[in-house]
Amino acid sequence: MIVTAQDESPAARVLVVDDDPEIATALGRKLSFVGYDVEIATESTSVAARIHDARADWDVVLLDVGLPQVSGIELLKQFRDSGSLASVIMLTGDGSATTATTCLRAGAFHYLTKPCLPVELASIVESAARHTTLRRRMSSELTGDAGSVLVGASPSIRRLQAQIDRLSGGEVAVLIHGESGTGKEIVARALHAGGAPGRPFLAINCSAIPDTLIDSELFGHARGAFTGADRDRDGVFVEANGGVLFLDEIGDMPIHVQARLLRVLQEGEIRPLGSSVVRAIDVRVIAATHVNLAEAVAAGRFREDLFYRLNVVALRVPPLRERLDDVPMLAAHFLHKHCGAAAPALTPEALDALVSDPWPGNVRELENALLHALAFCQRGVIDLACLPPHVGARVAHGASGSIEANAHLPLTEAKRRVNATFERGYLIKVLERASGSLSEAARLAGIDRSNLRRLLKRYEIQSDAYRRRR
Repeated sequence: MIVTAQDESPAARVLVVDDDPEIATALGRKLSFVGYDVEIATESTSVAARIHDARADWDVVLLDVGLPQVSGIELLKQFRDSGSLASVIMLTGDGSATTATTCLRAGAFHYLTKPCLPVELASIVESAARHTTLRRRMSSELTGDAGSVLVGASPSIRRLQAQIDRLSGGEVAVLIHGESGTGKEIVARALHAGGAPGRPFLAINCSAIPDTLIDSELFGHARGAFTGADRDRDGVFVEANGGVLFLDEIGDMPIHVQARLLRVLQEGEIRPLGSSVVRAIDVRVIAATHVNLAEAVAAGRFREDLFYRLNVVALRVPPLRERLDDVPMLAAHFLHKHCGAAAPALTPEALDALVSDPWPGNVRELENALLHALAFCQRGVIDLACLPPHVGARVAHGASGSIEANAHLPLTEAKRRVNATFERGYLIKVLERASGSLSEAARLAGIDRSNLRRLLKRYEIQSDAYRRRR
């Protein structure tokens, strides 16, 4: 028998499976009270028959271990084998480590010992629903348009994509702003691909070329123009003729080269070094910078007239810390890029670590972190230990829990970080009061020992460090 408890504005769909109607109803009532859309099932066979039904799109499943007919562990395996993205929380009256290990190895998101405290129940279900949302975003990236250049669905990325769509067919100069590693070249390639993808696209990093060579690299040179110039050479402007030239880190271009670049943009023609031949060119220039060019102009490091010539349209690529909701899709994209269909799975702890990290190196750092994880992962699973140590440390110790430190984040993520900071500090205080005794700390916190151990592991807190402290 399955009954439904309706809610006017459900936060997530939760299925409670327990053969004891009173326990199932009590759990359902607690979850309905905080806004979840709850289904209650008392027969495991009826749930097993619906696992493959596309309409049974649960976000979280609370599953009793000791079910008759089809056991909870067997039902959990059926959920995993079906490809369901629901996060399964096992309910058990046995709080032993053996039972917990069996549940987690079978694919459970978490386990709870009955009876459950309402606060603990709501907290775990909220985390499980969030994890399901993240996994669905990863799944949508893997099954979505493989040719999509920009990965993400956050409001800032949707706005950027809309701007790219409007600018792709034109010839207007575009200046792309963004921190290092945000993907400025990807935006430039998207502008090119959306217009006439058959035309040439050349990219040059102005900061990576010595000052003595950048003039020749851009505009070319004639034989004998300088020592070592043993033949004529076309510059990148000629090579990109009829297409797009992407000048990355334009702010690092030497001032004397800026004057020649301005003339090329104004006149539409170039003259190689050491040559008297002038050649007409038709090139769309897209420039990018991680520095504030307006400040560089004021400081005399960048020509004001060139700045205005390049800055006809400005696009800003947001740093990854401002669009952390895109991390699951980006992670799926990179794992699929480097492993194809054999991409390993991310554990809940590893995925939480990725989504919680501030990523000062932006998307480039995220991809490198996943490459590091791929080198260390075993049995097709990436857990927290596979990630670079600094990623786990940044999550465990957390950024500042202050409102000011998190004001740039979306509300949900800011609240989660502040809660994590509070949770870690609370656990340390409880351990200090309990002199490192897990039993006493669990009693003071009002949770069972197994859940306390799990929290201590999440925040990398060693209880032995607090023994004999009062």
